[in-house]
Amino acid sequence: MKFKDQSDFAHDSSESLGVLLTNLGTPDSCRPADVRRYLKEFLWDPRVVELSRPLWWLLLNLVILNTRPRRSAAAYEKIWRDTGSPLLAVSKQQAEALQSALDEASGQPVTVALAMRYGNPSIAASLERLRQAGARRILVLPLYPQYSATTTASTFDAVSKELRGWRWLPELRFINHYHDDPGYIAALAQSVREFWQEHGEPGVLLMSFHGIPQDYFVAGDPYFCECQKTGRLLAEALNLPQARWRISFQSRLGPRKWLQPYTDKTLSALAKAGTESVHVICPGFSADCLETLEEIAIENRDHFLSAGGKHYAYIPCLNSGPAHIAVLKGLVLRHVSGWAPALTEEERYEQQRRCRALAVAAGADK
Repeated sequence: MKFKDQSDFAHDSSESLGVLLTNLGTPDSCRPADVRRYLKEFLWDPRVVELSRPLWWLLLNLVILNTRPRRSAAAYEKIWRDTGSPLLAVSKQQAEALQSALDEASGQPVTVALAMRYGNPSIAASLERLRQAGARRILVLPLYPQYSATTTASTFDAVSKELRGWRWLPELRFINHYHDDPGYIAALAQSVREFWQEHGEPGVLLMSFHGIPQDYFVAGDPYFCECQKTGRLLAEALNLPQARWRISFQSRLGPRKWLQPYTDKTLSALAKAGTESVHVICPGFSADCLETLEEIAIENRDHFLSAGGKHYAYIPCLNSGPAHIAVLKGLVLRHVSGWAPALTEEERYEQQRRCRALAVAAGADK
């Protein structure tokens, strides 16, 4: 195996703390060809679909990728913006805002790089960007509040795969989850209160999380439990009685049994039972995307209204709002605490100068 050439190092190079901010990903465009390429990468991940590889290869390539891309492309067309994918646009805003927040708060140089688990910018490209920025310490922050092997662990797989090819590895820290972080819960509650101030309070607040197959949970994935805790803490922060909130799961794929109750069926049942108004929030998504803007805000709205409901609204994700950026900044600062000494600019410069002088005296070229 040939390892990455990292001979561009100089002994007086400045170092920075690297923060790799990751999310799931998005197609490069809403054209079926780009959607197909994205879905192929996503659905071939064994963390996402735990089936026999030969069997799944046949199903994926001969059936799913010949039918689903066109349907998904039509869904993406409904939410695509002039700036491209909403998820990518919001993620870029989050990375830029977090960079500014850490520049003000951190006692050391910090470089924030955005990466997508599937699609672009890739994890490999963003890790290389951090390496070129002198990041000898890298904190990986997957923007999945609740841990799941299908998302968080898959990100770790991709980071590990890329670093296996590096000759000189950085120190690495990894944030697994923040589903019960007090700042995160407070930011969610604030977003709900602000929405209600403008739109009024509904009969029921539905908290919809992305689903995973039921057998993944049975096998030990903690995702379901962490979603339940997030929902309970948010309801407590809002002082909601049990009758006024629900938890459900969306985005199931195929005939297998997924986590229940299902969001679409829950909305239909609420409407048929006489609930006239529902607001839906997605506390497992850090940025608005296809699953929130099309599936929840459009498709599930139709489910509720067609079943007899009268008023339906979707509460946006935290996105790049100040409260969310403050949460992310707090997570980063907590997880890098004590990792490296805080130096003044003058102290850093003197350290670099002395390091180079000693290296050159010992025979180094740079």
